[in-house]
Formats: sequence, structure tokens, C-alpha cells
Amino acid sequence: MLTLTFKSAKDAEACVRRYKKFAKFKGGIKNWGENRPFPLIEVLEVCGLEDALWALRCCEPVADRDRIARLFACDCAERVLPIFEKEYPDDKRPRLAIEAARKFAIGQATQEELFAAWDAAWAARDAAWVAAWAARDAAGAAAWAARDAARDAAGAAEREWQKQRLAELLQQW
Repeated sequence: MLTLTFKSAKDAEACVRRYKKFAKFKGGIKNWGENRPFPLIEVLEVCGLEDALWALRCCEPVADRDRIARLFACDCAERVLPIFEKEYPDDKRPRLAIEAARKFAIGQATQEELFAAWDAAWAARDAAWVAAWAARDAAGAAAWAARDAARDAAGAAEREWQKQRLAELLQQW
């Protein structure tokens, strides 16, 4: 189980307002103790996804923290991979990078394999970025306004999925 302390969060310059909110949930720092660990999943439940992702960097053990962060990033990237693959059906670099990162997280790939896949994915990202800007210029302002409204609704659903997925990973590892 990943844990952190009030001291580790304070040392990492946690947001004062969110720090105080969580301290209140725990009954106060004096009652809980500055160095007494608490599970990251509680931060997720009380303060939300963004704060839990920030607090992840303060967690111990480091190996578990890094594994969960990498697996979570792979899961999120995989969810949007079809968008890239629709535009570039023959370009497998992002998929291969996600697979390499996932294998590395569970100890089935070397750091060299991970870096090679990462380099290839960056090249693919650059191509996707250029295509996205070209599409934006062609689409016009009205289309972007409609897209933004749809994105906001989809974004809320995606954040809820991310919160649930992070909770699953935290409970699993």
C-alpha cells in the first residue's frame, strides 16, 4: 500500500488549502502525527484525482509509486490511442511505447527497451501535433466551440474513469 505523511507532503510544498482539508479529515495533524503514514487512496477519496496524482510523488515505497504512476499513465494513453491510430493506422510507435512502458513497470523490459520505444513515440507525437494544428486551422471557430462543449462533458466522464482506475491500481499494489 502506498503511503505518505503530512511531513512529506509539506516538504514537497503541498497546496495549503488541500493540505488543511485532508488534515481536518484525519482529525488534525497534532492528533494524527506529522510522520505517521496514511494511505494515498484516502487522499484520492477526500481530495480528488488531481491531489492524489500530485501526492503520489510523496509516497513510499518508491518502487511501488513508480510502478503505479507508469501503469496509470499507460492506461490513460491507451484510452486515447484509437484517436491517433485512426489518423495514422500504420504507425505502431505509440502502441509499442505503451507496451514497453507497461512491461518495464512490471519488470519485463529493460530501461534501454523503454527508452528506444519512448524515442519512437516522441517522433509519432510530433507528427500527430502537426496534424492536429492543421485540422484546427481547417475546422474554423464554430466547429471548435462545438468540440469544446463536447470535450467538457467527455472530460468529466474521463476524469471519473481515471479516478476509478487509480483507485483500482492503489488497491491492487
